[in-house]
Amino acid sequence: MDIGFVLQQIINGFSLGSMYALIAIGYTLVYGVLRLINFAHGDIMMVGAFLTFILLGIFTGWKFQHINMPLFFTAAGIAIILTSIVGILTYVIAYKPLLDKGAPKISLLITAIGISFFLESLFNVIANQYLGGTYQAFYFPKWFSKIIHIGDITIPILTIIVPILTILLLLLVLFILYKTKVGIAIRALAFDISTVKLMGANSNFIIAFVFALGSALAAIGGIAYAMAYPSIDPYMGMLVGLKAFAAAVVGGIGSVTGAVIGGFILGFVEVAIPGFFPELGGWKDAFAFILLIFVLLFKPTGIMGIDFERQRF
Repeated sequence: MDIGFVLQQIINGFSLGSMYALIAIGYTLVYGVLRLINFAHGDIMMVGAFLTFILLGIFTGWKFQHINMPLFFTAAGIAIILTSIVGILTYVIAYKPLLDKGAPKISLLITAIGISFFLESLFNVIANQYLGGTYQAFYFPKWFSKIIHIGDITIPILTIIVPILTILLLLLVLFILYKTKVGIAIRALAFDISTVKLMGANSNFIIAFVFALGSALAAIGGIAYAMAYPSIDPYMGMLVGLKAFAAAVVGGIGSVTGAVIGGFILGFVEVAIPGFFPELGGWKDAFAFILLIFVLLFKPTGIMGIDFERQRF
């Protein structure tokens, strides 16, 4: 086993982990504020990828071979905004009425699962009735398919872009949380939601912003995932969402930085172990949850776990 092979696995693992990290941040943000595991979050990722595909089809007259950079980024940008709106609507329509009535957490959890099934069924109908089938190839500018060769190492340019983008978005989220008024409000709300309401803060706006931010990041992760595995389907977010949740827990749910670290670790484990031990390839999807079990056994709060009674994010 040469060093080139090892570096190849590391690069591939961090690229996949970056996609998990983007989705895991959304889990962490919502959990940090509401103590809610939004299991519909993985399907929000799918919504972002599907909306990008649909917009590209509309812009090109369904002739995807004519996609250029400005067209792609325009479609992706609009899709990210629309996905953020979907995230806000899930809060306003599904979660807010339950929170206002003081519903138990199990009701919120069941609602999240219901939203997940609704989004999957909705886009399954759209795909079958209007797009010609459940599974669709995902098209994007050819430049993203370029491959860089460094000795024996093969590096698709996308595997460089996605981790860099993830780090930049992490820095942006941290800037919002620690250097802006809305970020201060988010952290205050996460610490004590009742007191913040008594002080006159618009808690509904703050929570809606958290859902919008998390949904936007999930959409970016979904687009990146669709580009890396150039196909989409209405159920693509189910397993990916569960793995991203595992990444958030491994990193320490409630910690934004921990979510990214957990995503990187999970991606590396998922890629590297089958790479080093090909006979274990059939267990690829199980490694994420095996890692989760081991982390919870030895450090239940996760790698960057924090005391939730004292600190958030």
